[in-house]
Order: sequence, then C-alpha cells, then structure tokens
Amino acid sequence: MDARASKETKQHALFLDFDGTLADIAPTPDAVRVEPGLPHTLDALRARLGGALAIVSGRRIESLDAFFAPLLFDAAGLHGLEIRANGRMLERPASDHGALRAAATSLRKRLVAWPGAFVEDKQHTLAVHWRLAPQAGPALADVMEEIVATLGAGWRLQAGKAVAEILPAWADKGAAVETLLNAPAYRGRTPVFFGDDMTDEDAIRIVNARGGLSVNVGLRPSAAAFRLPDPAAARALLARWAQDDASDFAAELRG
Repeated sequence: MDARASKETKQHALFLDFDGTLADIAPTPDAVRVEPGLPHTLDALRARLGGALAIVSGRRIESLDAFFAPLLFDAAGLHGLEIRANGRMLERPASDHGALRAAATSLRKRLVAWPGAFVEDKQHTLAVHWRLAPQAGPALADVMEEIVATLGAGWRLQAGKAVAEILPAWADKGAAVETLLNAPAYRGRTPVFFGDDMTDEDAIRIVNARGGLSVNVGLRPSAAAFRLPDPAAARALLARWAQDDASDFAAELRG
C-alpha cells in the first residue's frame, strides 16, 4: 500500500448497519447468519482505518458481539442507546421501564390473532415483526401507534422492513454516529455510512450534512448519495476496501 492510499483511507470513518447491510435479511432475527469471511474483512478494514470502524444497529451490542466473536468491534446498539468505542461504553441505556414491560405483555396477547407475528423484547426497546405474517402489517402498525401513544412523549415509533419498534424519543442512528465521530479514533474524519432501511435515514442525513459518503443497500427510496443492490455487493466492496489496492472510497462508489 502506497503512502497516498494510506492517507486517503485514514481520512475516513466507516459506519455499518448490520441486518440487511452486512448480513442478509432472514425470516427472524435469530436466523441471521454472518458470511464466514466477513469478520476478517472488517478486522482488516478496521486496521486500514486506524480503528475508525463501527457497527450501528438496532440490535443490542451483546447480540452483535456474538456474531463476530472473538472479535470485538466498536458499536452502537439499540439505535444508539448503547455505544461502545475502543472497549469503553460511551452510552448505556437507562434502567428497565415498567411501562414497556406492560406493553410487551399486552402485545403478546394481542399477537395471538396474527400467527407468524412476534414480539422482540430488547429490554429497553420493543419491536414487533411480521415478516412471516405480511398481511398483518397494517393492523400491527396501528396497534404499535396506539401503544406508543399511551407511553407518552418520551417514546417514539420507528418503522422498518416488516417491523415497528418502540424506543426512547431521543435515540436514533444519526445521534449515534455523531457521538462516535467525537471519539478519538473518529474525530476529524469524513464519515462513510452503509444502511438498508428507514431506520438508517437519520444516520444518512447526518453523514450527508457532514460532506460524507452515504450508501443505501437495496432498492428502497433513500437520501443516500450512492446505492448498492444487496448485502452481497456491500460485502464484496468492503472486501476490496480491505485490500491495499482500494484507496479512494468515493471513486469506488461512483465507479
């Protein structure tokens, strides 16, 4: 790798969504699998970036760690309620919320009417998935709107692909990216973000405002400046970037 490539690479900070971006979407969150070479690719790319690589996800950090063990990456989990950089937690979620537990119990009872739909209780957020019951989507979105209204102004509803999630109103991936950009390994760098879902648009907005490179993975409408067709294409591009011959991120995306 020549000096010019090293300099250009280390001007960037890379932020990567997980489900639908690094990993293919599966019928349920537990069924997702990581391609065997992906941890090595990310580890090599992290080294090229001087440590400025983080996974930004709606999953909990402990869930992300399980996919990449024994490697540990910087990460923002639960849409930024949890943030870890250089092995140190920068953000931790508040204590468990009794109202959210009650909402989870209520949701499980109501979901009996829609076989295939299920509740994912992440302790600090609450998601309902209907990928296996697509006909239930509109009704379940209404149910979630109703529940978040009863929880009050401190909560909001985040829509995604066949999922709706209740989370604290202040939490979003854009705020998570901004927090990480203030961490030592990321400070002063140009952000690059890959995401595939509506949950990623907050991060895309922040990256665009900072003159960074935003990439939508998939075919949905997005404010991202660049597009890749699917997670396989994203993984292939990241693998090229992890090699010495990939020096100019913007040129690669435009190409």
